[in-house]
Amino acid sequence: MKKIAVASENGMVTEHFGHCEGFMIFDIEKNQIIKSETIANPGHRPGFLPNFLADRGVNVIISGGMGGGAVEIFNERNVEVVVGASGDAKAAVEAYLKGNLKSTDSVCHEHQHHDECGE
Repeated sequence: MKKIAVASENGMVTEHFGHCEGFMIFDIEKNQIIKSETIANPGHRPGFLPNFLADRGVNVIISGGMGGGAVEIFNERNVEVVVGASGDAKAAVEAYLKGNLKSTDSVCHEHQHHDECGE
């Protein structure tokens, strides 16, 4: 079984991974969603969320954008990072399962976290 987490707000993919309302976690079996749950964002502090999600067995994280530090930790934990997604969270997961959702490498280059991105 595979677990895909989506950084979300009101069922939609959120732009900013660390500041999202929560994570929708989808359980995948045979490339189909068999279950989903939403967990609240336990709080944004550097390095915490990627490990929190990896510890829950997440294999893939989908978000609008994400800072470079978070991407690195996910990579270390063998969690696939897909950024540049938008719209309905469940639709994004379905697009991913069909191979239609490609990461845009939208590691945050704008907004207030610019200095954390190592650019």
